[in-house]
Amino acid sequence: MNLLPADLEKIAALTLEHYNLRAEDFREGTRDHDVSQNIAALLRHINGTAPFAILDVGCGPGRDLRTFSKLGHIAIGVEGAVRFVEMARADSGCEVWHQDFLHLDLPDSRFDGIFANAALFHIPSQELPRVLKQFHATLKPGGVLFSSNPRGNNDEGWNHGRYGSYHDLAAWQGFMAAAGFVELEHYYRPAGLPREQQPWLASVWRKPV
Repeated sequence: MNLLPADLEKIAALTLEHYNLRAEDFREGTRDHDVSQNIAALLRHINGTAPFAILDVGCGPGRDLRTFSKLGHIAIGVEGAVRFVEMARADSGCEVWHQDFLHLDLPDSRFDGIFANAALFHIPSQELPRVLKQFHATLKPGGVLFSSNPRGNNDEGWNHGRYGSYHDLAAWQGFMAAAGFVELEHYYRPAGLPREQQPWLASVWRKPV
C-alpha cells in the first residue's frame, strides 16, 4: 500500500476526529481498565534509580499519566486528539504535548521509558519505521519502550471510523528490530485466556546503550 501525503493527512484527521467526538464516552469506558500488567512490564525493565522520565504515547484522557505520577515518576503525555489533551492536562496535572504521529517533534535522549498502550496501531505501516526511529531517538541509551496493540494478520484499513494496522508478532518484531530496538519480552492479553481470546499483543524493547 502506497499512501500519498494527502491520504495520510486524511487518515490522521478522521481518526482523531473520531476520538474527539467520543472523548467523554471513551474516558468513561476506559477509566477502570486494568493495565497494571503493562505498566509493571515497562517499569521493571528500566535500569537506574527512580523517578523515571516516562513518555505516555497516545495518552488519551490521562488515566495512565495519573498512575505513573502517583508512583513517583515524571510523566509527560503526547496526544493528537485535542479533547484528550485538554482532559489529560486537567485530570493528571501532567505536561501533555499536542502532537500526532505524522508530526512528532520529540527531544533527543530525554526519556527513560515510553509507554504506548493501545496507540501505535493507528500508525499506517508505511510510516511506522519513521515513527519508531523517532521514539528510539527520544529514549536515553538503555531506555525501554512498551507497546500493546491489537494483533492481526498484517492487514490495515478503516475500522468503525478509525484507521488501524494489525500486525502479527513476527511482523512487529521486524519493525522494532529495524528501528534499532532489542526485544526484552512479549505476551498476549488478557492474561490467563486461550490465545484466540487474547486479542492484544504486548511487547517490551530496549534501546541499546
